Amino acid sequence: MDYLIRNAIDADAPAISQTIINALRQSNAQDYSSEIIDQVAQNFSPLAILQLLDQRQMLVAIVDNHIVATASLDQDVVRSVFVDPSYQGKGLGRHLMESMQSIAINAGLNRLRVPSSITAEGFYSSLGFIKVRDEFHKSERTIIMTKKLDL
Repeated sequence: MDYLIRNAIDADAPAISQTIINALRQSNAQDYSSEIIDQVAQNFSPLAILQLLDQRQMLVAIVDNHIVATASLDQDVVRSVFVDPSYQGKGLGRHLMESMQSIAINAGLNRLRVPSSITAEGFYSSLGFIKVRDEFHKSERTIIMTKKLDL
């Protein structure tokens, strides 16, 4: 599969929002209640994505001129890694995470953290992240994971 990973731009906000919401409603819904999914989805409206673009370094993966995955880096924390369900399992998430790690290493970071959903814990474990602890935001469980980077 041919793909391109590039920095996100403001014009990408609606497509990033849709990709994230699709993943939340289809993939994360296996592990979280509809109330939690609805609550989390509110954080990823196109307007919210525009605000995040000002705060974080955000990447997108593009296939056939469509955004199908995204990830962002907020200092040493990888956030908002989502792959459209129809493209999951094809390596896009892994490639995005490799890009995030390269950005972090180039910035002089020696460790990355990720607040993982229950759904993505196995994915991050397969990339060498180790569980540190669970955090709860009301009834939403997040798994805090970390990985030492090879500089």
